[in-house]
Amino acid sequence: MPVGLTGRTPVLLFDAKMTSEVALTATHPRERRDFKIIDETDEYIVVDKPPLLLVHPSKPDGAATLWAELRHLLAFEIVAGGQISIVNRLDRETSGVVLVGKTTATAREFGLCMQARRVSKEYHAIVWGWPDWERKTVDAPIVRQGEVESSKIYLKQTIHPRGAEAVTEFEVRRRFRKQTTNGDCFSLVKAHPSTGRTHQIRVHLASLGHPIVGDKIYGPDENLYLRFIETGWVDELASTLLIQRHALHASRLRIDEHRDWSSPLPRDLSDWML
Repeated sequence: MPVGLTGRTPVLLFDAKMTSEVALTATHPRERRDFKIIDETDEYIVVDKPPLLLVHPSKPDGAATLWAELRHLLAFEIVAGGQISIVNRLDRETSGVVLVGKTTATAREFGLCMQARRVSKEYHAIVWGWPDWERKTVDAPIVRQGEVESSKIYLKQTIHPRGAEAVTEFEVRRRFRKQTTNGDCFSLVKAHPSTGRTHQIRVHLASLGHPIVGDKIYGPDENLYLRFIETGWVDELASTLLIQRHALHASRLRIDEHRDWSSPLPRDLSDWML
């Protein structure tokens, strides 16, 4: 059986009916919880998500999620009739900028901007090897692998003519050496996806022969993901994958000159390059 979630993730919308169990007695100002607030207005909030934090619940196991943290943080807005929509959802292991609309009008505006490709996104990734190019555009359609061939992992994506359009621009920002148990040549790459397919950057980088360091699905061996599901993070995985999470960070999200948010490379990645 494939491992992973099935179906399309629902849009995360909250209203007053969902807050009956949320304590509304707090009188202190906004506090940092599992994430940093980058910007906030009456219409939206922008947060810097740390790695290993789920954006939304995937199963009823009580795991910490950005969804739950936002529900507590914005409890007053929700009770007052606010509607919250997470605009750009990041993988659990991906860190960086997440935009959240607070009102119906704002959520609709952001949704239309996304559809019209007016939202510019930038990511940074640490990859294996030194690319023989400085800039590269990958225009390769992506589909869930299980739809075109067998796959042990339900969510694994692959490049295939039957897939949806997927375009990513890459730029090498730095090449460096680091002695590890699995190679010594690595690069920091900036990625600018103009489409938003599942795992797009990870799939496209792997197709170039430069998978993201720490990627359990598209890295050295997809069976590492299955082993991780069974055992968690163990020394055997550490010696092969090198980093506990895939080294991908959502570094910038821009709609226009007034709504342009960025996040520096987090310490776990910047320190790893030293």
